[in-house]
Amino acid sequence: MSYLKFDKKELVNLEYSLQREFLRTNRSGAYSSSTIAMCNTRKYHGVLIVKLDELDGGKHVLLSSLDETVIQHNEEFKLGIHKFPGDFYEPKGHKYIRNYENETIPKLTYRVGGVVLTKTRLLVENTNQVIIKYTLEEANSPTTLRFKPFLAFRNVHNLSKANMVANGKYTKVKNGIKMCLYEGYPELHMQFSKDVDFIPVPDWYRNIEYIKEQARGYEYQEDLYVPGYFELPIKKGESVFFSASTELCDPSSLKKHYALEKTRRIPRDSFINCLLNSAQQFIWEWKDGKDIVAGFPWYDSIPRETFIALPGLLLTQSNISTYEQILKTNLNRLKDGLLPKYAGVPSDYDAADAPLFAFQAIQELKPYKEKKELWKTYGSYLKEILLNYKKGTRFNIQMDSNGLIYAKQDGVALTWMDAYVDGKPVTPRGGFTVEINAAWYNAVCFALELAEASKDKAFITEWNGYPTLIAESFLDVFWSDKMGYLADFVDGTYTDWSVRPNMIFAASLEHSPLSRDQKKLIVSKVRNELLTPRGLRSLAPVDHNYKGSCVGNVNLRSAAAHNGSVYPFLIYPFVKAYLDIHKAGGMSFVKQAMAGFEEEMSEHCLGTLSEIYEGNPPHTARGAISMAWNVGGVLSATSLIEKFGESL
Repeated sequence: MSYLKFDKKELVNLEYSLQREFLRTNRSGAYSSSTIAMCNTRKYHGVLIVKLDELDGGKHVLLSSLDETVIQHNEEFKLGIHKFPGDFYEPKGHKYIRNYENETIPKLTYRVGGVVLTKTRLLVENTNQVIIKYTLEEANSPTTLRFKPFLAFRNVHNLSKANMVANGKYTKVKNGIKMCLYEGYPELHMQFSKDVDFIPVPDWYRNIEYIKEQARGYEYQEDLYVPGYFELPIKKGESVFFSASTELCDPSSLKKHYALEKTRRIPRDSFINCLLNSAQQFIWEWKDGKDIVAGFPWYDSIPRETFIALPGLLLTQSNISTYEQILKTNLNRLKDGLLPKYAGVPSDYDAADAPLFAFQAIQELKPYKEKKELWKTYGSYLKEILLNYKKGTRFNIQMDSNGLIYAKQDGVALTWMDAYVDGKPVTPRGGFTVEINAAWYNAVCFALELAEASKDKAFITEWNGYPTLIAESFLDVFWSDKMGYLADFVDGTYTDWSVRPNMIFAASLEHSPLSRDQKKLIVSKVRNELLTPRGLRSLAPVDHNYKGSCVGNVNLRSAAAHNGSVYPFLIYPFVKAYLDIHKAGGMSFVKQAMAGFEEEMSEHCLGTLSEIYEGNPPHTARGAISMAWNVGGVLSATSLIEKFGESL
């Protein structure tokens, strides 16, 4: 019995099937993604999307879709589906879908009269290649399959338009053809595991529409180039393999290669295995070394989110080696004690919280590494961060005389709440920010802990007096007995008492300036006003700035992103703080709080967690379809609950 379940009767209903997407990545930047009806609803969907460092470093859609047709007695049954203007879908292949499974890899079952055809798709690890397996399960008459490739050859952020520049020439290769529409692109090899006829019928299919882009306020119509079609006969019980790749393959090896790749997949047969399967897909190797893709389909590496995601993605599987490789890849990007907001592209070093989150990522290694070893390996990085924050660095990030970190520059969002509208931060939060200073206190205490174990007297002498100063100042600046929780940020005489999740970091970090009673009040506040079945809201619903829906154009979505939208990664610090306060008595509640994530496994992008969720019920998924720190945060919370239960 498959863990991920779908209503078979609803599969032919586009309102149901177009809301459910699948994703597979290959650890080198390539991915394959669409809806379970195989109708692309995003410009980011496609059969084969590859990362092209030699072109612009971005991801590019080579093969957008591959339409299949079943032919019997000269009658054609088209299995493909595209949306055109006027809410018109053609062909209407979804009406033949009878089952969808996604335990190991996506598997579609089509029934056309007496014909039953199954289709599975997998992406080859570390290679720009997708392999699709077609099996004719049932047939009463001679059957022919026709395949029509829709080519894009464009960056994922753009759309293709019919033009006279595209090179429609093709070259025959073993059991297929190869093509390259534009100069600078690699050749796309389309090959089958058996002899196939290719019939050239070049044409542009115009005005294919992507409904997700339309809803997001972007351009949404595209023209795709179809060079012709392939045809081959298939017998009952026979399997045929199709390969799309930037390299020539040996068609006779496709069956073996497919079988080998399938064994590398973690089956999605449980909630945890769904998340572990998803976790694997964020790890990738690029020019700087091993790293984390922050999210699919449009993100690359974001150091801040990498540090938060890492423990859940890798330590839950005890993959210490890869964990440390990724840590070093990101720490080597330090400049003036800061890290770039985005890695791999020109980016400002304006993520004031990212270096402090690095301390937490290193802290998570304590069960696996001696403190002396951690100081020897990471001490120089930690010292560089602390020194620059202490003396002052870019973007007016500096330690104040009260020991706290002040960070403010007009027009720049320096925290993780970094959405902009018309070039201005939606939530500027300049000044003394609660999570930055909670992380600062934790960072100084943790560094001293390692230095003391290593007898680094010079460092101890310089920093030993700061924890007391920082703790006292933290409470003076942020805590109010009257309010019973922490201010979100303070700048001069202004104190922002918005109820946001940032205070939960102060209650969950290993080194905290808060008393147990203060932590208890914070946890209660967060539970009552921010907790949802998909994580924590970014703002309490009672706030006049709260926006419970995250739809519309980019400005409307950005305005809502940190003013009510829900973030699953925040469940980890919440669960950590909750169990620290309530101990065994809190187990029942945190398990209940985690239950909502399991429902999400078959609702949007299958087996993973999206970027954000709407603040209002039913907390619909929005943004990127698979996000590393959300998957990592939920895995960390689940692992913590399991370990806590074992210790009782």
